[in-house]
Amino acid sequence: MKKYVLSLCLSIFISSQLLAQTVPSGAAPSGSTAPKGHPNPSGPGWNPLFASDLSNAHFPAGVWSMDDGGVITATADKTIWTAMPYEDFVLDLFFKTAEGTNSGVVIHASDTANWIPNSVEIQIADDYAKQWAESPKNWQCGAFFGHQAPTKQGIVKKPDEWNRYTITSQGKMIYVVLNNQLINTINLDQFTSAKTNPDGSTVPEWLNKPPADLPIKGYIGLQGKHAGAPIYFRNLKIKAL
Repeated sequence: MKKYVLSLCLSIFISSQLLAQTVPSGAAPSGSTAPKGHPNPSGPGWNPLFASDLSNAHFPAGVWSMDDGGVITATADKTIWTAMPYEDFVLDLFFKTAEGTNSGVVIHASDTANWIPNSVEIQIADDYAKQWAESPKNWQCGAFFGHQAPTKQGIVKKPDEWNRYTITSQGKMIYVVLNNQLINTINLDQFTSAKTNPDGSTVPEWLNKPPADLPIKGYIGLQGKHAGAPIYFRNLKIKAL
């Protein structure tokens, strides 16, 4: 009898521990770990996102170029895409805005010809410019554009200063580190509506697909000279997970 009671107690204890470890709805899945800062992109597994001559990138001829210092920029509002899709990865890069810049890093793009509703955009913006300073918070630098604002504002540097971005994609989780600070943790499973975000804000009408339904494997892109202001990138490195 004592052995039976002990066995029953042990079973109850194990069950309670397993229940306590169950991931609640909307929380990060087990195995998905938020980064605390920027990685070291010189270690094993890291590769340039694009070749030095952009030969492995897809973009309209003459729009994107790389200078002798490894800085790439665009002359028009056309996105540059990776030649292959990625699923789980860490992307590390530097970007520099100009006055009025509005750009972004596009991930999970399943349709590069019609990427806006078929991808996730991590916003880049000159938040010091009046038009972006007064825009919705989920349009500002570090936002999941149109959906979720960064947890901190004012982390992006002023125009003509280099910033560092690390974007980590693990399943339905996306983590955004800007200038060594984790400023956004995104669980795509929470974004089940194409009209209203989880916080009650309205989704822009051109983002007409629920992010929760989007494929998590897709192409990575950089938005070009959007809203009339340039954007500059360098040191783009990626590590597949």
